[in-house]
Amino acid sequence: MKPMINKITLSILMYVLISSSFIYSQNTPSIVTFAKGADVSWLTQMEAGGKKFYNAADTEMECMSLLKSLGMNSIRLRVWVNPSDGWCNSQDLLVKALRAKNLGMRIMIDFHYSDTWADPSHQAKPASWSSFCFVDLKSAVSDYTIEVLNLFKTNGITPEWVQVGNETGNGMLWDDGRASINMKNYAELSNAGYYAVKTVFPTAKVIIHLQNGNDNALFRWLFDGLKNNGALWDVIGLSVYPSWSGTSWQTANLKTLANMNDMVTRYGSEVMICETGMSWDSASDCKSFLTDLIAKTKLVTGNKGLGMFYWEPQSYNNWNGYTLGAFDKSGKPTVALDAFNTQTAVVFEKIKPLSAWWNNQTQTFSFGEEVSNICIYNLCGKVLSKKDKYAQIDMNSLLGGVYFIKANRLDTKEMLVYKVIKPY
Repeated sequence: MKPMINKITLSILMYVLISSSFIYSQNTPSIVTFAKGADVSWLTQMEAGGKKFYNAADTEMECMSLLKSLGMNSIRLRVWVNPSDGWCNSQDLLVKALRAKNLGMRIMIDFHYSDTWADPSHQAKPASWSSFCFVDLKSAVSDYTIEVLNLFKTNGITPEWVQVGNETGNGMLWDDGRASINMKNYAELSNAGYYAVKTVFPTAKVIIHLQNGNDNALFRWLFDGLKNNGALWDVIGLSVYPSWSGTSWQTANLKTLANMNDMVTRYGSEVMICETGMSWDSASDCKSFLTDLIAKTKLVTGNKGLGMFYWEPQSYNNWNGYTLGAFDKSGKPTVALDAFNTQTAVVFEKIKPLSAWWNNQTQTFSFGEEVSNICIYNLCGKVLSKKDKYAQIDMNSLLGGVYFIKANRLDTKEMLVYKVIKPY
């Protein structure tokens, strides 16, 4: 029977190659999934404070699982060096990252390089680094980044993206790394983080993230300065908050798209919306805003718009004074988050008859006793899962892309195949 198995596998692979040639010849987007995610760094602190989260049916759910059920596939988590209350330190980061990993979600780490908030108005050094000379400060950035990432590696977590600094429109680790005073210093500090990331996770994409994603002049000034001083990055990250843009969300989104396209053209960078949000009680407007921003990010030149993250959507009832979440006062998501759950239909093409039943509500295939050797392949021909009769395949567990499900009938030994396209 082994030669038959090899022929079956070869036929699948040949079909995969033909299909992939067609797909790429049509200039369609890469099968890398568009990131639809949330920064939920407050989550463990909220849970410790007694906050609970509920779906639309009033059933209590773990928050990340709830967000995943709403169409999100990625989680962003910040890390502070030595916060006074312990929240968002490396151990708290690990707890949340393990949860995201176990849910099959993609992960972004956001290094603030501070003991507290780093943002356009605050880029304070960690207290333990405050007396360092510049050379030692660069070493601290490198050593700390490697330490945190090795903690991930030891626990089997591989981040897809790593931010080196948070909203660093005027640099980080002030005043040594204040860009308006010394762009070269900022570039060297940023590179210390960049090389540290690549030391532990060579394939992780390093992000430099700025505020005011609709402000092209800011982005050109900062990234021209970094480029001229030898800084390295993979992705340019943007924050987009209409309430801080001084204009309507429609205008802000148009300017953000123009800025993203300029970043691609000017620097050859990929781009990503790393933070966004709108007042929780403007849920309908927020849904329109998010839907439009996702669509515009997908329109970025060369398919270089990687995704979008909502900042702390699970915050509710004025948690920590923040009102730009996307949950209502009862702890349920508002309609704003429907923007992340669009285009969830799965498209099928029968290549050969397959004895399977599709449940559109649960997004699962079910197989009966007459079928065995059930395999699911990705577009590269890699076997992702093998199952026997009476099996189920849950499409919710797969990222967007093209897949092939192969099985054999026990009575006729006939090969049965489905091509499955799950939207990105």
